[in-house]
Amino acid sequence: MDITTLPKSRAEAKATGASHYFTGEPCKHGHVAPRKAKGACVVCLKVEWGKATQTRAGYFQQYNQSEAGQEAKRQYYKRNREAVIARAAARPAAEKRVTQKAWKVKNVIWVRADTKNRRRKHRQATPLWLTRSQKAQMRELYKIAITMTKITGVQYVVDHIDPLRSEVLCGLHVPWNLQVITQAENLAKSNKVY
Repeated sequence: MDITTLPKSRAEAKATGASHYFTGEPCKHGHVAPRKAKGACVVCLKVEWGKATQTRAGYFQQYNQSEAGQEAKRQYYKRNREAVIARAAARPAAEKRVTQKAWKVKNVIWVRADTKNRRRKHRQATPLWLTRSQKAQMRELYKIAITMTKITGVQYVVDHIDPLRSEVLCGLHVPWNLQVITQAENLAKSNKVY
């Protein structure tokens, strides 16, 4: 808003139909800023709106944590399940990662349980008949992934070609079922079987 082109008084603003005017004098709170034609200082309004936003944010935070808020969320999800899923799928990957990191910080116990479960699956999927040389081959693949990450700056991981956790099949944790790929490729693949 260019203050040089604004009317100099409220009466002038009303006469010309302008929405704002600028007197160059401070308001009762000391702000030297344009005023709305209805008389309120723009800076004072922003301060008031900020207070209202903080108050509403606090209210909604408490409501969302209450049992009534949780029940309202469950009912909304039941009524709009497809739309909620579609919106979640359409979110950008970067936004999903931020949300996932925030969830992991809040739910450390669940993350630990999932990590333990994943390690248990690795142990169960590793056959007892593997030889030392085959186990060494597997360690070598993990070393290659670490080295590739350091050299390229792109995160590389060891992926199971046939996933350990899948609805279709459960692969083994053996050298011929492992491959070194980028983390992005691994996340895109997920636990799909190709």
